[in-house]
Amino acid sequence: MNPRPPHGAGLGFRRELIAPLQAGVPAAIDFFELAPENWAGMGGRSVRQLREFSERYPFVCHGLSLSLGGSGPLDEALLHRTRDFMREHGMTLYTEHLSWCADDRQLYDLLPIPQTEAAVRWTAERILRAQDILGRQIGIENASTYIEPPGAEMNAAEFISAVVEAADCLLHLDVNNIYVNSRNFGFDAHAFLAALPLARTCYVHVAGHYVEPDGLIIDTHGAPVIDPVWTLLADAYARIGGEVPTCLERDFNFPDLAALTVEVDTIARLQAAAKQRKAA
Repeated sequence: MNPRPPHGAGLGFRRELIAPLQAGVPAAIDFFELAPENWAGMGGRSVRQLREFSERYPFVCHGLSLSLGGSGPLDEALLHRTRDFMREHGMTLYTEHLSWCADDRQLYDLLPIPQTEAAVRWTAERILRAQDILGRQIGIENASTYIEPPGAEMNAAEFISAVVEAADCLLHLDVNNIYVNSRNFGFDAHAFLAALPLARTCYVHVAGHYVEPDGLIIDTHGAPVIDPVWTLLADAYARIGGEVPTCLERDFNFPDLAALTVEVDTIARLQAAAKQRKAA
């Protein structure tokens, strides 16, 4: 299939949304995102449903389980399956979390990587190998975290910047993750944003979250985006421009498609405003 680079505002492609999307994809949605672990190698009805959309819309592959910072062997079989899957569906962008999630088995959680020079080198080597197999630069996502790894030799923004530089990869910017971490650990979200290697940004996420009774914020992707996160997204566009494709993540507690489309349209409006400011 011919390559289809993502652009504009997109939505996570979830099986719960397939039926309403088959009834009609809203004009606000320019592309979709999926996790290759959930689709690569699937046959039958699943692949037919996916192809119904991938033949008409760009898709982004957003990985969940590569464990770029993990100590176990890199899952090269998954990378080869993902490469073939992307070619089959004309996908051009792959991103993954800057985290670890496996040792001798999958842990089903995204854990922070120690912010050390040794971890920069280790993680960058694994990203370089992943890029070699996939045949393209990948985007690494700033992850939400709930513990501070011990022995830090640099702060989180410095660590992300160092990995991006060492691996010659791209940045997948998640503004909700910045907000979540800023509230949980007490730092300025906008200052953190400004300290990231934004010139490398290839992709953006925006999402909702859940606030525990004690005030801890959990990055659930199960609620509407709140105003401070929209403000942070607007700040990001002021710095990187409105051309970077941006996806609304929603993984459960799905409202109807019209409500999701309102949020996708908000992304598009913020992108358009940033482009207008740049052209002025």
